[in-house]
Amino acid sequence: MDRGLVVSCQSFPGEPLYGPNYMASMAKAAVIGGAVGIRANSPEQIAEIKQEVQLPIIGLWKREFAGFDVYITPRFEDAKAVFEAGADVVAIDATHRPRPDGLTLEQTIRMLRELQIPVMADISTYEEGIAAEAYGADFISTTLSGYTSYSPQQKGPDLRLLARLAGIVRVPVVAEGRISTPQHAVQALELGATFVVVGGAITRPHQIVTGFTDALRSFDESVTVR
Repeated sequence: MDRGLVVSCQSFPGEPLYGPNYMASMAKAAVIGGAVGIRANSPEQIAEIKQEVQLPIIGLWKREFAGFDVYITPRFEDAKAVFEAGADVVAIDATHRPRPDGLTLEQTIRMLRELQIPVMADISTYEEGIAAEAYGADFISTTLSGYTSYSPQQKGPDLRLLARLAGIVRVPVVAEGRISTPQHAVQALELGATFVVVGGAITRPHQIVTGFTDALRSFDESVTVR
C-alpha cells in the first residue's frame, strides 16, 4: 500500500449512515479526496466497496462474543470471510487476550499466512507489536492503543508507541487510533508511519458534529461563569 492516507469507512447499527451503500459512497468520496486505501468492516460492506472503488482494502469484522474482549476479526474463520469478500489485507486483534475460537495469536497468523492472506496486526502495546512481527504479521498498526485496559489512556494518538515500533520492526508500521487532525497525520509520517488510517474524523458525521457542539457549549458555559 502506498504512503499516504487510508480512510476507515465503517458504520454500525443505529447510526444514520449504517449500510453497505452508504459506506461505498464514503469510499468513493475518499478516492476523490486522494486516499491511498480504505479500511472497512464486515464482509457485506467490504464486498460493496470493492465493487465501487479500485483502492486496496484493509478488511476486518467487528464481532462480539460473550466472555471475550477481542472483537476485531476475533476468529480465524472471520478473517477468511473478510478476505473472501474482497479485502486485500485482513486486520485482526493482535493482543494476547483469549480468542473465541481457542487459537493463539501465533496460530492464527501462521494459518492465515499459509493461505497467503496478508495480515495487519492491530496492537495496543510495544510488546504486542514486537510479538506480532515475530509471528509473521505483514503490518503492525497502533489501532488498539488506548482501547485495552493496560495500554496508555489518552485523548490523542499514541505517537510514542508508533515511533518506538517504527524504529525497530522491519515490517511497515501503521498509525491508527484517535488521529483527528491533518497535523496528527503529518506527525505520524514524520515518526515513521508507512501510512495513516483516519476514521471518525472523516467518516462519522455525528461524531464530527458532537465535537463542534461540545466546543460551543463549553464556550457558552465559560461566558456564563464570567
